[in-house]
Amino acid sequence: MNDKIPTVHSCARPLSALSSPKEAIRQFTPNWFAATMGTGILSLSLAQFPWPVPGLRLVAQGLWMFNILLFSVFAIMYLARWVMYFGEAKRIFGHSTVSMFFGTIPMGMATIINGLLVFGLPLWGADVIPVAQVLWWLDVAMALLCGVCIPYMMFTRQKHSIDQMTAVWLLPVVAAEVAAVSGGLLVPHIADAHTQLGIIITSYVLWAYSVPVALSILTILLLRMVLHKLPHESMAASSWLALGPIGTGSLGMLVIGGAAQGVFAAAGMPEIGHIAQGIGFVVGIIFWGCGLWWMLLATLITIRYFREGIPFNLGWWGFTFPLGVYTVATLKLSVMIDLSFFKGFSTLLVIMLVIMWLIVTVKTVCGAWSGKLFSSPCLAGLDGKS
Repeated sequence: MNDKIPTVHSCARPLSALSSPKEAIRQFTPNWFAATMGTGILSLSLAQFPWPVPGLRLVAQGLWMFNILLFSVFAIMYLARWVMYFGEAKRIFGHSTVSMFFGTIPMGMATIINGLLVFGLPLWGADVIPVAQVLWWLDVAMALLCGVCIPYMMFTRQKHSIDQMTAVWLLPVVAAEVAAVSGGLLVPHIADAHTQLGIIITSYVLWAYSVPVALSILTILLLRMVLHKLPHESMAASSWLALGPIGTGSLGMLVIGGAAQGVFAAAGMPEIGHIAQGIGFVVGIIFWGCGLWWMLLATLITIRYFREGIPFNLGWWGFTFPLGVYTVATLKLSVMIDLSFFKGFSTLLVIMLVIMWLIVTVKTVCGAWSGKLFSSPCLAGLDGKS
């Protein structure tokens, strides 16, 4: 019994798996920002739950505030890594997988911006709108950079092959359409008509900047899975990532199209506004239907993975945000269309999202406490690890 006591104490200590607490900063990667994406989209989903539940909005608001804290801590840690370990931090640009997760930073920020409009506006009034506008333009800049710089590095300095491809390729590209959704949500709260027009046009550009490229990647991904079967179990959650751009594409058209009608009318183009609203609704429904196919397929793939047993890693957050954004798109349709199916189905999706978030959160907290989740694949060669 005595020989087990030190082991128990070492497990009880935080970051016991690391040689020193500074290793948490040295090994910090953008993968962690996926947790802010999943937490943020859950808070937004709960705020739109189609049935009245006492205290649910307060829970959603608390999650959003917690997400701000989480994002801030992660941003400080990642900035500290670049300051303290610049030579090692820049190795990420040559890594074929971890570099994809740069896209999670603007996407995590987008959930905070959307929360400012949902929770911050009732709490603090119209003063939050200028803050949300500044943060949105910052988010747009980061999304545009991710969408073109990461693919450029894929073309020039990273090594990729079709048989090793996963849906992680989507992450840097999808950030732009997530920002487009935030733009559509922000527009109705802007007073100046000229500024409204600029934001709505930018949102359409962001959607087009992302969705066609994402669909191209999905086409290659389907071919890859037919020819080379499922990815390694460590990438099990990547099967859900494809639902992200499809669900966001649907939500983007529904939100931007709905906001565009008033914006174009104020700009003297009412006919364009009616067309934009109609196209947004139809395209949103079409993308939602495509997302339903992929969600069912991803469910079957996940069941197969879990039967065989899969190890936990930060990639499990890939189960949350794609499901969450598809859930929010379904919630949006439940408001726009008087069909009980969408209301019932969106309720089921929210419950699924809550369960998955709880599972992943508990495992993440345990892994972060022990320090096992702080591991940068970019440093594997330097540290003599595989």
